[in-house]
Amino acid sequence: MNESSMNNTSRTNWEKVDSLSEDEIDTSDIPPLTEEFFAQSRWWKPKTPLEVVVQVDPSTLAWFQAQGEDYEKKMAAALRIYAEAHKV
Repeated sequence: MNESSMNNTSRTNWEKVDSLSEDEIDTSDIPPLTEEFFAQSRWWKPKTPLEVVVQVDPSTLAWFQAQGEDYEKKMAAALRIYAEAHKV
């Protein structure tokens, strides 16, 4: 993972999306939810994250902190992405 991949921003015009009424939203490409769909679905609850102590070098911590107040969530996401990419 390189630094530029962590700096991608959405180009979605969220103000336009938020201003759409229900009738203006095109849902024609969404298949109907059938009884078969519900028969095969299951409820799940996300796992509660664990709090752990990890040693991080000061420059890495400073970079994440510079990304905003939710830097801890971003660190966790980066670890998750790394782990998924390296599963055997």
